[in-house]
This record gives sequence, structure tokens and C-alpha cells, in this order.
Amino acid sequence: MAKNIIAVLNQKGGVGKTTTSLNLGAYLAKSGHRVLIVDADPQGNSSSGLGLNKQALKLTLYDVLFSRADLSSTTLKINSKLFLLPSNADLAGAEVELVGQPNRELMLRAALAAADYDYVLIDCPPSLGLLTVNALAAANSVLIPVQAEYYALEGLSQLLNVIQQVRQALNPGLDILGVLITLYDSRNSLAGQVRGELHNHFGPKLFETVVPRNVRLAEAPSFGKTISEHDKWSKGARAYKSLAKEVEKRTV
Repeated sequence: MAKNIIAVLNQKGGVGKTTTSLNLGAYLAKSGHRVLIVDADPQGNSSSGLGLNKQALKLTLYDVLFSRADLSSTTLKINSKLFLLPSNADLAGAEVELVGQPNRELMLRAALAAADYDYVLIDCPPSLGLLTVNALAAANSVLIPVQAEYYALEGLSQLLNVIQQVRQALNPGLDILGVLITLYDSRNSLAGQVRGELHNHFGPKLFETVVPRNVRLAEAPSFGKTISEHDKWSKGARAYKSLAKEVEKRTV
């Protein structure tokens, strides 16, 4: 079993879940850790963001969930330390198929039982459905990216309630690793106010690292690259390198 399984989760779309999964994973790998990124979103953005043709994938997380393939044969090697369990639109059907399965909330946990990595990062879908519940049941911690905008706190209480319910019913060891502010614009006074509110609410659970709005960060997936490959000197790269160090400290 992997040492650290982290669900990267927010039910809102566009807050940087995939960006965080890919770039945090890349910098943890550069630090010498074996890292598996699990693309648990039917949109398959983690897969395309690493340069894969989603339509050409022969095996995906969908096949592993339903025991049609094993983890090792489905996992793709990105570099010597970074690996990907890919997904595509096939996974959209899993939400429906999972409903009729015994232990339907624990199928991802079972699928990852043989995962021998230092870190597994699960890029969750933007919803609180069965795929997300599977991710929470499989993980030992949750990383919550939050955009620094007016509606940032809206929906967080619902997310925290779901985490608490999973903790009580399925996974008592589940913890919140931290809350990460993303898409931050220091010129915007509202962003500063949101940062203050998040600090008041989450205290030490709020990561010191803040991920800025950054063109180089936004364009990296279109080249099939992580920011460390695309522009390692950019503000976005420096932010995720800093986040990786914080995550290492919190998961010792």
C-alpha cells in the first residue's frame, strides 16, 4: 500500500485540482519520491495534461475499478519517478455501474491496495458523487484547492460535511492535509480578503504557499507538460515547488 494517498478535491470546477495534482506530483517526483497520479475525473484532464491521447488509451482506471485489468498493467510511466493511472470518458459510466456493486464505496481502495508508491495523488471529479466518495475512502488525507474569489467559501461547508461522513462511515483515518489558495491575484483586494477569511477558518491547515494566476502555468497542459518542464523559472513553478516542500513536511 502507498505511504501517502492524497485526494485532491473540490466539487467546484476550475479551481486548479488537475493543475495541482500534476505539478505537485511532478515536484514530489523531482525530490526523489515515487509518485502515482490517479486520474479519477471522466474528463481525463490529468491524462491529456501529461501529453496522452485519451481516445487511444487501451486500459484506464475504469478497467482497474471493475477488475478488468490490474494496476500494474494499466499504469503508465511518465518518467523514472512519476507514473499515471489514466482515464477517459469511459469513466463517466462508472458512476452508474458502481451503484449496483457490493462495497461500491471501497472499489478504488481495493484497486490501489497494490500501489507501491511514496505518494498517490487522486485527481477527483468536480462533484461529490460515488467516484469522489471512492477517492475519499481510499485516501488518508485531502488537499483542497480553493480559488481566491468571492464564492470561494461557498460549498466548502458541504465538502467538509462529506469528508466528515466518509470519516465516520468508511475511513476513520481520513484527515485534511491542507487548503491551497489557487489563481491568486495579489493586485485584487478581494483576493486578499478571501485569503484572510480562509486563514481565520482553517488556521494552520491553510498552506503558506499561494498559487498565483500565471500564464505559463495555464498553458503548460496544452503542451502535455508539467510546469517544471514547461517553464521551471515561472511564478507558477516556484509555487508548486514550494507546495511540494510543505506537503513533504506534513506527511513525514
